[in-house]
Amino acid sequence: MRTLGTDDVTCRLVLVRHGEPKAAVLGIVGGPTGDTGLTGVGRDQVTRLAGRLAESGELAGASALYASTLPRAIQTAELLAPALGDLDVEVRHDLREHDPGELDGLSWDEAATRYTLPDFAVEPGRRVAPGGESLTGFHERARATLRELAEQHRGQTVVIACHGGVVAAGVGMVFGIPTRERVFLPTRYASMTDLELTVRGWRLGRYNDRFPLTEL
Repeated sequence: MRTLGTDDVTCRLVLVRHGEPKAAVLGIVGGPTGDTGLTGVGRDQVTRLAGRLAESGELAGASALYASTLPRAIQTAELLAPALGDLDVEVRHDLREHDPGELDGLSWDEAATRYTLPDFAVEPGRRVAPGGESLTGFHERARATLRELAEQHRGQTVVIACHGGVVAAGVGMVFGIPTRERVFLPTRYASMTDLELTVRGWRLGRYNDRFPLTEL
């Protein structure tokens, strides 16, 4: 295990958004039921990123590899693991995407027909559906998990296969955006975003780093 250098970074969290999921292509709400993993394109996206990491060795010192409990994130982590020294994938439920509750597994058209979906701009505290999370609740949960992992892995680099919403929640935390506000970011599949905990607080090391640059 390699520790970080002598600068003021006390922990680096490398958030990797999963590759293209089948649910997105099919227009399905991708919770635990609706998420059936990555498409062939999604697997290729992550494989390309893993190839870059294996060649560059830029994350060779990573100490831990986490994934959410959703299949698209687990498959992403498994594809990355060989480029990270075959780290074991540690699965955490609290790294999952915004919980859709009863929307899970429905098409987005069905979801909009059966439920009155909240306007998060004015209703950040309302659950997206019965059994689901509000925007504020999701941000609070995601940010708390990222802070916990940073404290747990002081002096280390940690790779986390997660979701666009978790990336947005983390970036919002870095910039002090309130948890009630939505963070609109164009986070691409199989991209890396670094959240660095320093002696002075959080900072954004990089965002949306995805190479080789392709149209996939």
